[in-house]
Order: sequence, then C-alpha cells, then structure tokens
Amino acid sequence: MTLHSRSAIWLLAAVAVLVAGTAGPARAADVFIGLITKTDSNPFFVKMREGADATAKKVGARVQSFAGKFDGDNDTQVAAIENLISAGAKGILITPSDTKAIVPTVKKARDAGILVIALDTPLEPIEAADATFATDNFKAGLLIGEWAAKTLGAKTKTAHVAFLDALENQPTVDVARDQGFMKGFGIDPKDTSRYLDEDDKRIVGHFWAKGSDEGGRTGMETLLQKDPSINVVYTINEPTAAGAYEALKAAGKADGSVLVVSVDGGCPGVKNVKAGVIGATSQQYPLLMASKGVEAVVEFAKTGKKPKPTPGLKFFDTGVQLITDKPVQGLKSINTAEGLKLCWG
Repeated sequence: MTLHSRSAIWLLAAVAVLVAGTAGPARAADVFIGLITKTDSNPFFVKMREGADATAKKVGARVQSFAGKFDGDNDTQVAAIENLISAGAKGILITPSDTKAIVPTVKKARDAGILVIALDTPLEPIEAADATFATDNFKAGLLIGEWAAKTLGAKTKTAHVAFLDALENQPTVDVARDQGFMKGFGIDPKDTSRYLDEDDKRIVGHFWAKGSDEGGRTGMETLLQKDPSINVVYTINEPTAAGAYEALKAAGKADGSVLVVSVDGGCPGVKNVKAGVIGATSQQYPLLMASKGVEAVVEFAKTGKKPKPTPGLKFFDTGVQLITDKPVQGLKSINTAEGLKLCWG
C-alpha cells in the first residue's frame, strides 16, 4: 500500500468518525437551550432563569435567556424564537405572552427539529408545544375561590366581586385562574375556556391589570368607582394584589373588610399574606418548571424522547399549594411560615 493510499484511508476514517459524531446523540455540553419569558422584571420569571441556569450548569448544557419588553409583547418573543432557530438551539422553553399568536412561530421551531416546551402558560391549543410544564392554574384559582367562599360564609351570596385579570386577549393562564376562582367561589363560569360570558350579579366587573402593581391600583380605583361596596377582589398575581391594596387603602378600605386573593407564592406575596394585605394565595413553583424543562431538553437531545404529561392531564403538573394564616375547615393549606421556606423572589 502506498503512502498516498494510506493517507486517503486515514482521511476517510477521520471523516467517518466526524460524521458519526455529528449524527449521533448529543452530549449535554452540546445542548444549547433558549429560555423566553414574558418579561425579565417579574420575580416569577427571574426565578425561572435562576432554575434554568443552575440546572444547565449541573448537566453541562448552555442556556440563553430572552424576555418580552412588557406582558403581552408577542413580537419580541417571535424574534427570539427565530434567532434561536438560526443559532441551532436544541430546545426552547417559553412562557408565551400571546398563547395563540405565537403558535405559527413555534411550529417553525418544531419543524426545524427543536423541542418546544411551554412553561407556566399553555399554548392554544396545548398540543402546539411538544410539552407543557406548569401549575394546574385552574386548581390554583379554585383554591383561593373556595377559601374566599368559606371565609365569607353566608355573606358569599351577597358578595360584590372585582376581577383584576391580566390581558384583554385572555391568555390561557389568565383564563384558568379566573375561571377556577369563579368555580371555587360558587359563580357559574359558563364556558371555562374564556371569561366575560358569566351573568352572575355578584360580579362587579373585570379590569386588565397586566400583571403589575400599577395596573392593580388603576383597576381597583376604576372598579371602586363603579361599585364602592366591593368586598372580594380576585387578582391574577401578587404584584396586582399589592397595587389593589394601595387603592383600597387610599379609599379607606384597608381595614380587613375586603378580601383580596391571588396566585403566585413569591416571597413578597407570601409576606403580604402574613401582613394581611392578601388573605390567601396559591403558591406555584417556577424554578421547578424551568429545571425540569432543561432536563427534558437534554434528555431529548441525547435520546430523542419527549417528556410525558402527568397521568390524567395534558401537561406536566409542577404542583400548587394554598397559603394563608387564616385556614378554613375542609380546605388544606399551609401557613406563611411554611410558605416563606418555599417561596421565590
């Protein structure tokens, strides 16, 4: 065999090894993952980033984070997905701002072989993502609705209820929490895939507070003008609840006569439950959502296996617990001391 022939054989063997290496399962260190949140200011999404980064470091993957400029900013999320497709991401974890409008771009990513996992907020339809890791948001709303009803007792029948929701386009998480609360409180939610179709006279009105304290304050002021007798306030999240309380305080109604309930379980929110600003909240676990998401992408990159939902559900349930220092009979809850050990933000 000539030197030229031996060189040619060596070159072919090297190419074969290289091709085999690129075609085979990815190593964890090769796994590039994109995390896209609604904003980068909400402590909930900050904790998601922390969970994703910590887990990626542990398994040797790499995470790049993106965020919308405001709650409802679909355009920035679309641009982030397109950038991640071009950059060769193996997986995308996303909390969608617009659960319907983002679907065509998600499809592009999936068509490119990228695993797309929705975190916290399911897409519409939920099957538009490969998987969803989330709180059972309907249950989260149900828990605070049941707590409010049991706390009010007979007064529930004559309650004046204000709803401080998230966005006018009614993303899935917004609808699930709102409708869950109604069900728990004893209001017929009608079609649980949306709100505003209810006809219960106890509903004072809805305001889209955009998940912010400023929105909560403005919404509470607006609905109090409509009905000064409001005595129950449902809020989409704890920043909204904090803003609503400021409006109630300014109106001389921070004396415990108005029940405020919420969802999230961040440390500031749990502290507000302890202080009496919020009567009860449902705690969810964003760090777990993100860490499980990273693990699922790495597993997919190595084996091609996609995560499976919790039996009986269409998503992987990361859990929820009711937190209050005023427990009611027949409803399981934990107190704020326990909640502060599990909180985030």
